[in-house]
Amino acid sequence: MLKIRNRLSKRLRWGIIGLGKFSETTIIPAFLTVRKAKIVSVYSHNAIRAKTVADKFSIQNHFSDLQEFLASDINAVYIGSMNADHYEQVLAAARAGKHILSDKPLAMNSKQAEEMVAVCKENNVQLSVNYVYRFHPLIEKSRELIENQTIGKLLSVNANFNTNLPPDDNFRFHKDLSGGGVMRDLGTHMIDLLRFLNGEVEPISCVMDNLLYRIEVEDFATALLRFTNGGYATFNVSSNAARAFNRLEILGTKGSINIENLIGGRFSSARMTIILEGERKLAFRKRTNRMHRVLKNVTVAFSKGIPPAVTGEDGLINMRIMEQLEAYAKK
Repeated sequence: MLKIRNRLSKRLRWGIIGLGKFSETTIIPAFLTVRKAKIVSVYSHNAIRAKTVADKFSIQNHFSDLQEFLASDINAVYIGSMNADHYEQVLAAARAGKHILSDKPLAMNSKQAEEMVAVCKENNVQLSVNYVYRFHPLIEKSRELIENQTIGKLLSVNANFNTNLPPDDNFRFHKDLSGGGVMRDLGTHMIDLLRFLNGEVEPISCVMDNLLYRIEVEDFATALLRFTNGGYATFNVSSNAARAFNRLEILGTKGSINIENLIGGRFSSARMTIILEGERKLAFRKRTNRMHRVLKNVTVAFSKGIPPAVTGEDGLINMRIMEQLEAYAKK
């Protein structure tokens, strides 16, 4: 049985790698709401940026040297750097004995992801990936309704995640830094969400295109997949739609579930509607801080030496599925 590095009884001491806008506006503020977590160090290759963020949040240590950062008094790291940096940073953190929460996707390709998972196991550290949508209470409820066959036999799941991201100098628009476009940025979330709801999926077909922005990476992707335990799934992702209805629709033989405003709506409440055979329509609203729930889960898991809800293996599986879909799109 795998031995996980020391069980920790006090507050887990975190370090943050990568101090872009998402780390500053979402990750660090969410950490401040987790009682058993404390950020004690931040790292950026830009020394001025590291000091600026540390000063803003009264964080004790700031570094522009990765090895000095990893040698500071931390137990775990959040890696929020650009995709191309995940591989080397995860390996360095694992070899330094730090538990790891990486932003998605885990790596640039499945070969890298396989090595990252293996090195974390060799060094007895936990590896998790930041897939936030499976942590929403309405998603957890949907999974329960599917498992209990409350809606009968599952027929299909349709997920849509559409937003508008005009190209700028962000790494996401450069293939050598991101690995791809909207499939890597948003499609990876949809793959993880589908797997969480109803188990493993097998890719059938995929289309990727540039429908609006003429950039290095695609701004549109749609895919068809088959659940290995029955039923089908589709998802549509894009970064070119200024106004979109983002929905999750689950269809069964005895009922259906519709969730509005779950995907992409960080601060607004989501609405679930359930229609069951022979019963009146039910509707619920729920607002939640998904990032808080992710960080709470990994903090407890890392502290107690138990697997987090999302593992490195999940990141690897999602990576392989993305690669298969990208291969279909090139045919």
